[in-house]
Amino acid sequence: MFTAILDIALGLIGVGGVWFASGFKVVRQYERGVVFRFGRVQEVVREPGLVRINSGIDKIRKVNMQIVTMPVPAQDGITRDNVTVRVDAVVYFKVIDPVRAIVDVENYTSAIGQVAQTSLRSIIGKSDLDDLLSNRERLNEGLELLIDSPALGWGVHIDRVEIKDVALPESMKRSMSRQAEAERERRARVISADGELQASEKLTMAAAAMEQHPAAMQLRLLETVVQVASEKNSTLILPFPVELLRFLEAATDRAKQDTAPPAPAPVPVPAPMPSPENGQAHPFPQVG
Repeated sequence: MFTAILDIALGLIGVGGVWFASGFKVVRQYERGVVFRFGRVQEVVREPGLVRINSGIDKIRKVNMQIVTMPVPAQDGITRDNVTVRVDAVVYFKVIDPVRAIVDVENYTSAIGQVAQTSLRSIIGKSDLDDLLSNRERLNEGLELLIDSPALGWGVHIDRVEIKDVALPESMKRSMSRQAEAERERRARVISADGELQASEKLTMAAAAMEQHPAAMQLRLLETVVQVASEKNSTLILPFPVELLRFLEAATDRAKQDTAPPAPAPVPVPAPMPSPENGQAHPFPQVG
């Protein structure tokens, strides 16, 4: 009888030891443990390390506290300027309240994905094509606010949202390519016109200087001949207009007139005086 009681006691002690040992759980550093006791959540969240729960009474749910990277599937939409685009994005989020993430929403990962898709469609409809292509930082901030508003109620914080790619139709790509080509051609023409304007101003200044100094035109002509002759060893036929010869001749005559000495002044001759004999004038006055 005593032996049977001893065996029963040892059996109970063994079962109790197994039950006690089975209550130990390990929570890793990046996890938090949410404990449910008879279906009710416990306010105390289990921190990382070795924790113990009542086996059969408590159930623990481990929640990952790391930043999760979730790609958002590409969404088709029409921009505000009526262009069909296909946009995909990526969402970075993490759990900040493990109790609310487990209790308030069935699957917070799926919920974040659905909110991200609908918010991305909304952003596409409110934006122009130029904003999607060149002003993504502002769109990323707006998309982050749209997703973060409902996520805070689920104990989830949206760290950041990035638009990855904007796919355009082939017709739109060709139109944009033609537009860019036309823009580059316009800039080239403007630059060429500015160069012609500056060259004409310089030529006007050079012509004015050559007009004041005719010899400069001859020097410039000789310099041009030297430049042409230095490139290729060949015979150079240079047409010389007659008008240029006349211009040079007139300029030479003006230069001679400017450098000629002044003519001597004429000597005054006294007027003849009348003679008393015949009334005729003598060339010189008579002295008595």
